[in-house]
Amino acid sequence: MRLRFTYLLLTPLACALSGHAGAESGDSAAPTDSDLPDWAIEQVEPLRNSLGTWVDNTSRSLDGFFGTPESHDVDNESYLRIGHEVDWMEGDGVDNDFNLRYRVDLPTAEERLRLIIESDPEETQGTLAEQGSGRLANDQRDRRTSTLGLGWLESSDKRKSWSNRVSAGVRLRLPLDPYVRFTSKRLWQLSDGPWQLESDNRLSWFNHNGYSARTRWDVGRPLSASRHLRFITNVQWREEEDTLEYGESAELNHRINRRSALRYSAIAIGSSASNPRMTDYYLQTRYRRDLHKGVLFADVIPELHFPRDASYESRWAMTLRLEMYFQRRLSRNYFN
Repeated sequence: MRLRFTYLLLTPLACALSGHAGAESGDSAAPTDSDLPDWAIEQVEPLRNSLGTWVDNTSRSLDGFFGTPESHDVDNESYLRIGHEVDWMEGDGVDNDFNLRYRVDLPTAEERLRLIIESDPEETQGTLAEQGSGRLANDQRDRRTSTLGLGWLESSDKRKSWSNRVSAGVRLRLPLDPYVRFTSKRLWQLSDGPWQLESDNRLSWFNHNGYSARTRWDVGRPLSASRHLRFITNVQWREEEDTLEYGESAELNHRINRRSALRYSAIAIGSSASNPRMTDYYLQTRYRRDLHKGVLFADVIPELHFPRDASYESRWAMTLRLEMYFQRRLSRNYFN
């Protein structure tokens, strides 16, 4: 099953990189929703429909049991994601990873108190060096455990005031690992210009890993209808490592057309104990392609690193990633 699924996903990647994206550039040609050949669509569509319906029906049934009959009408953010990733780093060789992530959202369990089941906690995302590099998926973390928790979300709009969420639960491992998490977000429009400043902050405690804190400040502006410039600052501290980490990045995001996007990044990562220092500089390009109807995606991510532990000599890296999302109705922008 794993080999067949991987082969099925690798075929459209070659198609996407050999000219399908260019045929749609500017959306001047007749729009299409898929790069897959007919034989592949005949296999993917039944799988997508059946699993997407199962994910949606299961989450709504659980929501109806704990919540209200409105569970069948409200938006539900439950999903299942299957992915395959090939990583290569000069000097480190090739690494293959087949991964699965899920989220079960129960929005009507209470008006503001939501029961959430996730495949892994946010705090296991790793160091800023791992987070900053697109070679690791944004949600590819420690998949050995799941979390079951309750979250209380304020109804405030982050564009007008701080939007806060408090959650608590357990990580499903032996022994059980209780946690408490507080997050706060805010978005400002700077003067009357195009610049926006967003702040995303998190403080959490896990019984097994201890305390952790993270703050993220993102300032950016659109340059055109298809280009967006961002400058991002991250600062993180985790008790288990007892090291303050910080990262700076500049990003230019380019939406080529409705199914393809590019991101150009320059990133610097540092750490501070008693001796603050930069640990890595790198340049990154990320190409993302919607291969099939908003459910099947491909990423190609080349990087050029200048790590401190290699005396800042250049090292190449490359990631190829394929992801398939199962959801009855896709409402997210997976190009983010």
